[in-house]
Amino acid sequence: MPRLPLLASLAAGTLLLAGCTGIPKGTEPVTGFELERYLGEWYEIARLDHSFERGLDCVTADYSRRDDGGVRVINRGVNLADGEADEAEGRAYFIGDEAVGRLKVSFFGPFYGGYNVLALDDDYRWSLVAGPDRRYLWILARTPTLDEATWRDLVERARRMAFPVEELIEVEQGEACAPWRR
Repeated sequence: MPRLPLLASLAAGTLLLAGCTGIPKGTEPVTGFELERYLGEWYEIARLDHSFERGLDCVTADYSRRDDGGVRVINRGVNLADGEADEAEGRAYFIGDEAVGRLKVSFFGPFYGGYNVLALDDDYRWSLVAGPDRRYLWILARTPTLDEATWRDLVERARRMAFPVEELIEVEQGEACAPWRR
């Protein structure tokens, strides 16, 4: 069965999240959030499995300002098994106070899903991001790898927030990704 392109998959995933701009119960987004420091490229280190990224490695997200005050989101990934690269463009906007790491993101029309920054390094080197519930979790970093101590700390933080960390998928970001790096 052919794999849907990332763009179509993200659109389908966003449809499932339509109206789901919430935050997992019992969690809090970071405060003191500075968008300008968050902008730029992030590497996906790990995620919980979901249909719109299934089978993808070498995943990055690039955030930049939009003319309308929102955030342009470019997600890229590669299915290393078949060498197929995909890219999707979306947009994000703050939900309330811009000093709080809580946004809504859309890759398809008027349908938005939650993007909740639950933990963030003081130097903006890593981030723990959740969707509207505990089925969606990402560990992001400014570099393709994290040191073991930081990795363990982020997994433990997520565990304390009741995310199913035993289901985390570690995303390949090594040499196999070199042909797709920009």
